[in-house]
Amino acid sequence: MSDYILELNNITKNFPGVKALDNANFRLKKKSIHALLGENGAGKSTLIKIITGVYNQNEGKLFLNNQEKSFSSPNEAMNAGISVVHQERNLIRRFSVGENLMLTNLPKNNLGLIDYNTVAKESKKWLDIMELDIDPNTIVSDLTVAKMQLCEIAKALSLESKILLLDEPTSSLSPQDTKNLFALLKRLVAEQDVSIVFVSHKLEEVFEICDEVTVLRDGKNACESEQITNLNRQKLVKLMIGRDEQIIKSKKNIDFTDESLLDLQSINTDLGHKNINLNLKKGEILGLYGLVGAGRTELIKCVLGLDKINSGQILLNNKEIKIKSPKDALEKYKIGYISEDRKKEGLILMHDVLSNAGITVWSNLKKILSFLNDSIVYNKVDPYVKQLEVKTPSYQQIVSNLSGGNQQKISVAKWLASGTDILFIDEPTVGIDIKTKSYLHELIIELSLKGTSIILITSDMPEMISLADRIITMKDFKVVGETINNHNYEEMSSSIMGNIPVSYTHLTLPTKA
Repeated sequence: MSDYILELNNITKNFPGVKALDNANFRLKKKSIHALLGENGAGKSTLIKIITGVYNQNEGKLFLNNQEKSFSSPNEAMNAGISVVHQERNLIRRFSVGENLMLTNLPKNNLGLIDYNTVAKESKKWLDIMELDIDPNTIVSDLTVAKMQLCEIAKALSLESKILLLDEPTSSLSPQDTKNLFALLKRLVAEQDVSIVFVSHKLEEVFEICDEVTVLRDGKNACESEQITNLNRQKLVKLMIGRDEQIIKSKKNIDFTDESLLDLQSINTDLGHKNINLNLKKGEILGLYGLVGAGRTELIKCVLGLDKINSGQILLNNKEIKIKSPKDALEKYKIGYISEDRKKEGLILMHDVLSNAGITVWSNLKKILSFLNDSIVYNKVDPYVKQLEVKTPSYQQIVSNLSGGNQQKISVAKWLASGTDILFIDEPTVGIDIKTKSYLHELIIELSLKGTSIILITSDMPEMISLADRIITMKDFKVVGETINNHNYEEMSSSIMGNIPVSYTHLTLPTKA
């Protein structure tokens, strides 16, 4: 009998103009945590979609418990014990936790109506296995991001899944939530006989939790089922991108006595921000750091007119402005916004690459030119699309058909091309591979050197310390500290976390990249 619960042998998958997988192999041991790594477009998503029945391979074979299988739908894969927890959560927010967990098999009473007592009882069983102290009747939208993620895993377990595919499971979690999740995953492997495929761009997490690693590069195996103990970060990065990792650091000299370009003065909002004061200099990269729920993204959305400011002023070049919407911000004040939520706010998924990448440049170009055509827009956005190495067969490709990482690149590229004076950037590298992350850091620094002022929100401490000139720390919708960045990781990380009140000091500091 094989030690492997899942095997994929010589898998090839072709799309028009693209060979997504080329004789790729993957083997998952029983009761193990196996990392699946690679750049955006390397073939990870395609491989997962073959495992889960979204795609069928052109060549090769899939074995589950030593039996050859071919799934024609996700339901077939699910019924065979394979579940996937996506980076973008699939819970129905207006439903209860219990309804979400039992959605595929809602129990009914003699009258044919949903038996909510049984829903609560059955879902509680899985919540208890997860050690989640959550009332099954709680509405999902009332949960924290971390608890939503854990409920996704509980839902997968309720389907009696023995294989869990976790796609960037920590992207929205705090360090402590990540630590709790890892403890849970190890317990599931040991006690519930679960095997896990772990997809992440955070290599420190791979070394912490995974037993083996498979790396894909350009649809082929760069390594297959390698013991994680045989590798270090440098070796793993080279397998993924074909060269050594490059760490980019901003080394600008900002005169913090200069007048501000943008000022927030005594801002109070409907969401709970209290007396927010901060300023942004010309060409500065100002970092906003805080743990999940600190109110960073919410503050930016209030500035952009998406939520209400109750009192205070926004000054641009010492003149008060009122922003009604992101469109208003772009067209009137040359302020752009790279959203964290690429699917809902960053992209029009059913439009093509060119339409999405070019949407922010249309209004500016129309002011200069009396007409617009695709070639004009193409010439404006193409340098950024190329530099970020967006993997797409053509600019006519529908964006929803791209991998999540390449969607994120398009979302970023459109704003880099927009020619804004001020750019709000929210978690720009979530789901982006290491090589592209380096390119993006270079572009951000280049923009600031050319005079663009940037407010950067990132939960990636090394990224923050690499890029920001000054770092504002937030907690509970308030500013609790400010740090001039000298780019020394140990010193800066201690200083930043020292600004967060004592209640958070039990958290483990992020590992240096």
